[in-house]
Amino acid sequence: MITVREWRERLSEERAYDLIAELIEKARKNRYNSFITVTEEMALKQAEEYDRGERGGKLAGIPVAIKDNISTQGIRTTCASKMLENYIPPFDAHVVEKLKQEGAVIIGKTNMDEFGMGTTTETSYFGAVKNPKDDERVAGGSSGGSASAISGDETVLALGTDTGGSIRCPSSFTGIYGLKPTYGLVSRYGLIAYANSLEQIGPMASSIDDLGLLLEVIAGKDERDSTNSGRSFKYSPAEKKFRVGIIKEMNADERVQEVFDDFVSKISKFVEVEEVSLPSLTYALPAYYVIAMSEASSNLARYDGVRYGFALDSLDSWTNYFSRVRKEGFGKEVKRRIMMGSYALSAGYYGKYYLKALKVRTLVLQDFLKAFERFDILLSPTMPSTAFKIGELADPVTMYMADINTTPINLAGLPALSMPAGEVKGLPAGVQVIGRHFEENILLGFARMVERNEV
Repeated sequence: MITVREWRERLSEERAYDLIAELIEKARKNRYNSFITVTEEMALKQAEEYDRGERGGKLAGIPVAIKDNISTQGIRTTCASKMLENYIPPFDAHVVEKLKQEGAVIIGKTNMDEFGMGTTTETSYFGAVKNPKDDERVAGGSSGGSASAISGDETVLALGTDTGGSIRCPSSFTGIYGLKPTYGLVSRYGLIAYANSLEQIGPMASSIDDLGLLLEVIAGKDERDSTNSGRSFKYSPAEKKFRVGIIKEMNADERVQEVFDDFVSKISKFVEVEEVSLPSLTYALPAYYVIAMSEASSNLARYDGVRYGFALDSLDSWTNYFSRVRKEGFGKEVKRRIMMGSYALSAGYYGKYYLKALKVRTLVLQDFLKAFERFDILLSPTMPSTAFKIGELADPVTMYMADINTTPINLAGLPALSMPAGEVKGLPAGVQVIGRHFEENILLGFARMVERNEV
């Protein structure tokens, strides 16, 4: 994996054009199916501008890959769905504007689960992403393409999105760093919505310093996003004696748990560690899926085959046309979530499911806030297992259960990152570091300390 510092050292000796051309060639071969679209023309033009001294900024000359549910002007943005297979946005997302302002070289749009709905990237219309650590296994989801592009040396930095673990899951499975920021820190303008109250755009990288740098670039005020906090972010990792809480209710299978317990044992030499219980987490996963599917059923109602996206050649009646477009344009998992969300919001069931899930969400937040009265950060295994074999998770309920450690953080709107903790038979396992709202520098400071101590 390539860090920003290593890339800059190469730039001091070689032309950006040549380095980017090599990377583009690797991305075009698409060994791991990481990319849906490789932006060769744009990337080489941006590299030439850097070589001529016309491109400066915090990310000048640094290649960045962008998840394919983030709008890019003039470049197709598919959400890995047949429904948007040929959709080309007329504008850039806020985060893409920020990348361009800071001189980044955008090399492509990465593969993902369709509309962000999945844990393995197998729901993609363009096929599953392969894990660079073992290409018979998944890279995780839904930001699997971004993770595999970093892990497979196809980019230096990448953007993902996280609705219930979609940055942290693939980061854990591929052995990289991934951060879900506090809800509202990064503008969602230009993000094609799945579940508005849960999702956030976040950075993915091969080191903590790179993660902090990318977050510094993409965070900030944006009046076009009503959920944006208006806060900026300056990477300044905290250095302190951390008080660490180990969440009792978040566990993993035996092998991953051993890696996590070994990690905790090592850090206990230089931080205060104590177990903490958050009882409401027992109900967090079902509450998350009720809320997420309900919001998805509302957000995806706009795809009707008329204004943009997938359309049919003939029209007999509006009702039949609308039904056929959605039947043929959406994949199985997306249709499943739309139907379940519509059911949860229907008359007679709204109070029984959706309102009850919102109450659980409040309890989850209260439990986290109570724990943070005693601790600076909380820890858990990121995922309950290592990467699955491609095709292994045929049962959707088993796939949903894989998100059990990550979804509570989205319900509470907290920041959390996944960092490498070790390996199980050559497969990476991650540890999840959770912090208070807008205290990303605490998380990054802890992870940087662990990184420097070579835990």
